[in-house]
Amino acid sequence: MKTLLLAHDFDETSERALDTAIELARKLPAKVVVSHVYSVPVYTFPEGSSLIPSAEDAARLAEAAQRSLDQVLERRRAVTDVEISGTLRAGVPDEEICRLADEIGADMIVIGTHTRGAVARALLGSVAQRVVRTAKVPVLTIRGPQPAA
Repeated sequence: MKTLLLAHDFDETSERALDTAIELARKLPAKVVVSHVYSVPVYTFPEGSSLIPSAEDAARLAEAAQRSLDQVLERRRAVTDVEISGTLRAGVPDEEICRLADEIGADMIVIGTHTRGAVARALLGSVAQRVVRTAKVPVLTIRGPQPAA
């Protein structure tokens, strides 16, 4: 294995997944590509009309996502000898993660999973589940913190 793709969405679970990817990369050795996929929201109303954000709003969303990704990369590069790079994508997260894995020749995808209940998972879906089902390479899922009982 030479390249690990880490899907990051700027939460605690993604940070845990990044810790794991870095440790695995150190042992292999491999490099880590940290990716974040953002979506520009389109609001659809019951009568069928839609509200699409302006180009300026979409650009601000992209800039904010890039700043967040840059902060993750800077913080991690300062404390590890593993090669870490980053890439930002816009689109449907699971589709873009799998597409990027193909493009960069990733040997594995590392992704955090959230601890939502069955109803929330059914309503919202799970990016990690869709990546596991559609990726052409192995996917390592890292569970997030468990909710208090």
